[in-house]
Amino acid sequence: QVQLVESGGGSVQAGGSLTLSCAASGYGSVTYCMGWIRQAPGKEREGVALIDSGGTTRYADSVKGRFTISKDNAARTLYLQMNSLKPEDSAMYYCAAHWLCPATMTSYSSWGQGTQVTVSS
Repeated sequence: QVQLVESGGGSVQAGGSLTLSCAASGYGSVTYCMGWIRQAPGKEREGVALIDSGGTTRYADSVKGRFTISKDNAARTLYLQMNSLKPEDSAMYYCAAHWLCPATMTSYSSWGQGTQVTVSS
C-alpha cells in the first residue's frame, strides 16, 4: 500500500502561486500513476492533473496552462505548481496513486489526507 502525505497548501490572493508537494512511500520498486484531485464543498471531485510512470502528463481543461504536475523519482515526491490562481481553484487538494492512470482522473486506490488551498479575490 502506498502512503501519501501532501503539504504546501495555504491561502493566496487571486493571481498568486502555490506549489503542492506529495511525499510517497511504501511501494518499493513498483511504478505508479500519480495525480492530484481536488474537491470543493458541495462539489464533485475533479481530477486536476496526473503523471504516469513514463512522465506523460494530463490536465483538466480548467487548469491547462496554469498548473504543472511533476515528480522527482529519486525523492519520491510529486509536485503541483499552481500559477494564476483563481477563487474557483479553492478546494481540498489530494494526492493519489494507482497502478494505471484512471481514465476519469479520479479513480485511484491510494490517497493522501489532503491539503487545503484557498484563493481570495
